[in-house]
Amino acid sequence: MPKLMSGKFMIYGATGYTGKLISRTAKSLGMKPVLAGRNPVRLKALAGECGFDRRTIELADAAALRSGLADIDAVLHVAGPFSQTSKPMLDACMRARVHYLDITGEIDVFEACAARDKEARESAIMVMPGVGFDVVPSDCLAAHMIRLMQDAVELTLAIAGLTKASRGTAKTTIESIAKPTRARRDGRIVVLRAPPRRNFDYGNGPRSSAVIGWGDVSTAYHSTSIPNITVYFEAAPELEQLLGMSPLVRWLLSLKPAQWMLRDRIDRLPEGPTDQERREGHATLFAEVVNPAGLKAVSRLNTPEGYTLTAMTSLEIVRRVLAGDAKPGFQTPSRVFGADFITTFPRCTRQDLSI
Repeated sequence: MPKLMSGKFMIYGATGYTGKLISRTAKSLGMKPVLAGRNPVRLKALAGECGFDRRTIELADAAALRSGLADIDAVLHVAGPFSQTSKPMLDACMRARVHYLDITGEIDVFEACAARDKEARESAIMVMPGVGFDVVPSDCLAAHMIRLMQDAVELTLAIAGLTKASRGTAKTTIESIAKPTRARRDGRIVVLRAPPRRNFDYGNGPRSSAVIGWGDVSTAYHSTSIPNITVYFEAAPELEQLLGMSPLVRWLLSLKPAQWMLRDRIDRLPEGPTDQERREGHATLFAEVVNPAGLKAVSRLNTPEGYTLTAMTSLEIVRRVLAGDAKPGFQTPSRVFGADFITTFPRCTRQDLSI
């Protein structure tokens, strides 16, 4: 028997940088989420500002989670690092038959969610990680590329413009500092021992870019079945510094004492991009597909700044889910909403450069 819909959704992790942005955007859109997290003082302040209900819940408290989700239809989970927080929230959503959405960009989290597809179908819920900048624009662009070239066997994505990170994003980055760079080859996720570099034209001439283990290594495969997928980032100074570290230095920085030190430093940084930086910022995504004959198709997608777009896409997906537009099981954004979903948002424009 399907669960009766209440029309309620929860934003868990609402008091972080992205959570606050999403909560305030929800208010501007006339939406009324229940705000949740583990810090009662911060929750009270934000809920009071927005006029929303609030619930203080620790992810480790299974009973509190079960009670807190009893009247909820969908959870927008924004509390990272998702390598630690996704499983307990997804476990609770499975038990309570609540749709699970998050904004992760972590390959392992996507793959862990995909592995629970059967369980999600049996619970009659949709599990859709990556409903923010990670990975809505790139996933929709990947789906557009397979539409242009249905026999594509190789997909290359490249991303520019993500230069300002929130504290949460920075902490997720340093948590994975010792992890190797990954891509997809012949349908399998593999480690690249010598990550390649390429130049891409993001709209202002060729720019040096380096391979990173972005979430599309997982999601684009589920969306398109293209067996070879590589993702690049524009080589900004911060990325160059990371790439220049030796394996020994990376390993040392992955140890607990160094992680505590790095997190302490991050906590002293600004919480995230300012309102002005977000208004003025933008991102560009480049995509190339190749078929067995060596023919190529190339497209480019321009979007607003990443955190701004995350608030837009995540809340629109929540709205659609609450309206009944959800498919049980593990899903990607383009599989449910189509390749053109991203072009429905302001300042999101796609251009086919060659076919």
